[in-house]
Amino acid sequence: MGDQRQTEIARALSAAVRGEVDFGAAARALHTMDASNYRRVPVGVVAPRDAADVAAALEVCREHGVPVVPRGAGTSIAGQATGTGVVLDFTRHLRGIVSVDPEARTAVVQPGVVLDRLREEVRRHGLTFGPDPSTHSRCTLGGMIGNNACGSHSVAWGTTADNVERLSVVTYGGTELSLGPGGQGAPEGLTDLVGRHLAALRTGFPPGLPRRISGYALDALLPERGTDVARAFCGSEGTLAVLTEATVRLVESPPARALAVLGYADESAAADAAPGLLPLRPLTVEGMAEDLVRDPAARAALPRGGAWLFAETGGATPAEAAAHAARILRAAGALDGTVVTDPAGRRALWRVREDAAGTATRTAGGTEAWPGWEDCAVPPARLGAYLRDFRALLAEHGLTGTPYGHFGDGCIHVRIDFDLVSDAGVGRFRRFSEDVAGLVVAHGGSLSGEHGDGQARAELLPRMYGDELVALFGRFKDLWDPAGGMNPGMLARPARLDENLRFAVLPRERVDVAFGYPHDGGDFTTAVRRCVGVAKCRVEGPEQGPGVMCPSFRATGEERHSTRGRARLLHEMLAGEVVTDGWRSPEVRDALDLCLSCKGCRSDCPVGVDMATYKAEFLHHHYAGRPRPAAHYAMGRLPYWLRLAAPLARPLNALLGVRPLAALAKRVAGIAPERDLPSLAPETFRAWFARRGAGAGGLLLWPDTFTDHLAPSVGRAAVTVLEAAGLRPGLPPGRVCCGLTYVSTGQLDHARRVMRRTLDTMAPVLGSPVVVLEPSCAAALRTDLPELLPDDPRAHRLAASVRTFAQALEEHAPDWRPPRLDRPVAGQTHCHQHAVLGDAAERRLRERAGLTGGLSGGCCGLAGNFGFERGHYDVSVACAEDRLLPAVRAAAPDAELLADGFSCRTQLDQLAGRRARHLAEVLAEGLEG
Repeated sequence: MGDQRQTEIARALSAAVRGEVDFGAAARALHTMDASNYRRVPVGVVAPRDAADVAAALEVCREHGVPVVPRGAGTSIAGQATGTGVVLDFTRHLRGIVSVDPEARTAVVQPGVVLDRLREEVRRHGLTFGPDPSTHSRCTLGGMIGNNACGSHSVAWGTTADNVERLSVVTYGGTELSLGPGGQGAPEGLTDLVGRHLAALRTGFPPGLPRRISGYALDALLPERGTDVARAFCGSEGTLAVLTEATVRLVESPPARALAVLGYADESAAADAAPGLLPLRPLTVEGMAEDLVRDPAARAALPRGGAWLFAETGGATPAEAAAHAARILRAAGALDGTVVTDPAGRRALWRVREDAAGTATRTAGGTEAWPGWEDCAVPPARLGAYLRDFRALLAEHGLTGTPYGHFGDGCIHVRIDFDLVSDAGVGRFRRFSEDVAGLVVAHGGSLSGEHGDGQARAELLPRMYGDELVALFGRFKDLWDPAGGMNPGMLARPARLDENLRFAVLPRERVDVAFGYPHDGGDFTTAVRRCVGVAKCRVEGPEQGPGVMCPSFRATGEERHSTRGRARLLHEMLAGEVVTDGWRSPEVRDALDLCLSCKGCRSDCPVGVDMATYKAEFLHHHYAGRPRPAAHYAMGRLPYWLRLAAPLARPLNALLGVRPLAALAKRVAGIAPERDLPSLAPETFRAWFARRGAGAGGLLLWPDTFTDHLAPSVGRAAVTVLEAAGLRPGLPPGRVCCGLTYVSTGQLDHARRVMRRTLDTMAPVLGSPVVVLEPSCAAALRTDLPELLPDDPRAHRLAASVRTFAQALEEHAPDWRPPRLDRPVAGQTHCHQHAVLGDAAERRLRERAGLTGGLSGGCCGLAGNFGFERGHYDVSVACAEDRLLPAVRAAAPDAELLADGFSCRTQLDQLAGRRARHLAEVLAEGLEG
């Protein structure tokens, strides 16, 4: 489409709708992909505010002959949330819960409402919405209706279509319809079409399939099925009309739940056992094999076996739910099993299963694996036989995959190590897809059992339904959408399954980069395409547990400020079609500007996207050979400036106490005017240590910049505790720096120079354990150092020697007993500690000291230089208000506020007026007491 026509359409839409209209490069790039293998570039994006906006947008698109793609969270795995027309984004505004009727057990919702928000709203009535796909924390009801989503509880509560009562839609032609049973809302000609093809509709759909999602559900229009037009609309993938409101049915949610975890010899044995559990009426029967469980801690929590079934039960009381689970355990014929009633234990096990869509994107050997044959379903009684044949077919094609999924419904998910980059690999992908479609049909199955056909499978529908029924699908679509404007290329007259692959536009040659990307073969393109779009980074609302990702999205709610959004922009930057300025791209720069470099995605993203590293890489190239923002010079080179300032600490503190001088300094340095500048320590930690004359005993205490110049009390306390534990810490033999501030601002050449000088200094003592008190510095040494200097073996030796304060005590003074403090704690685990270092040793140390309770997850929002930079203050505060500040306000009056990171302590001091301390300081005070 030409630029002039595109501008005309954008102008017409802006005049017609009240919602946002964005035809810019960034908006288009953010919506080129969903969670599938496919990519299509839209003309533009409209975020309608209400149903009137939807109708107005459709009118403009119809007048200009532009197709429309309705889109929710964009977690579809078959490509149906991508398109070349105007994307209608329902995640901005049409996301309300209109009403809830607890007595009728119904709710009226708008299409953009997130499933978990609906479930939270109706929980107080003892109700829930039954279907719950693993993306329940971010998927929308509109998307679920479009795909007829199911989830793990479908053995009890069915698919989305089973739980829909009425739908309000607008067709591409502008007709508003209210769909329901009894033929309500049927477009003209539909009754006649059904009446003339009753025999085909009664015999053409395979029987005994609880998860038949493929094709249009035309059998729902049969007279004996109530001629339910709303049910037939479910699973239509945005190809018939645009949903504007839905009345959905709710189900009673058992007050108590338990989980029977059953171990079997292999996945086929588990699959053979699954149908036998259904008469016992479990809420779920989920299955997975050992090749999906790669975390040793998760594996240790499972019973003996090579595959497992998760059978959840409900009851009026915990005892009733546990007794129900125990009955299943006795009847299961498993090698081993256990009943889990503890909510935290159940959540941890479910997290392994729910993260599988991301975990499975890397094989056990580390190679990439992709959707493409993601979710077929066979009759549950055939599942064991199908899996054996499926594994054999994979081997025949030289492919590997990790099946898992809804064994009780016969529905299997799998990611396969297709080569979707080379022509030969794409050819094999096509041949395998054709062969496995035949295998599924031979077992009486459906090509899709949950995620729909999209572009991945719709071309193969004739193999399942035959030509006559598929031709009826086309005629059905034409009755709703005679102009063909609704999501063309899906379901009826689909695109080929090997067209529009998202990898085709990426460069084949390696991009010259600074980091080593050891988990991606040193290839930045491979690193960027890690993001498969499952959108765990888009979780909003109250979040529990230790997770961090993604604080900027949680603060703004904008796709471009999610990990996925930024990965999509980097993908399009490499492609060069929509984002055309390469490393100089303002679209990518602006999206990364609000990335806090918290590293949360490194651990919380199921596929390990590391946006902090990608941001540093981008900034390195973006500002190469040209001036940087003032904050990069001021805070990015903080270690240098603090070294210069150290001898003048007292007079500088006095000068910065003068408000006009402080304001001038902040303006020059690019620091937010709302921020107070931290005071310099009159005596650095290194100076105190040298004056004290302590001797070294093989354990080195790292004098990081923050501890040395801004918080030496933390270093002094650590020395007190370590010595009380019988250890004699020393300092490195010269000045050292981890390079963190240079890395976070993308000054990577400077960072490498600093790191090399540090390695030269540390050369005589490499191999000694190094205790790092500041979590961000420890994380930089553990990851950034070896990834920026991958060819220097000294970098790997130093990284391997890094220990946190609690880890050092646990390893080198295992018999030491900390002082008993016996009080509750509040505060936050540092985001870098969570993502890179882990906090198990800290939790054990707190427990031994009688410090009870947990610390919140999330990010404090200051995040080193981020919260100090001009323009970031509001987002920084919003991040703090997400988890940290509410946790501190809710803490008991006698609670000890803990924050091992200097940024976290500073944020609490400046926003809450509360003083938090490093764990070392609290223990040192206990020793002195």
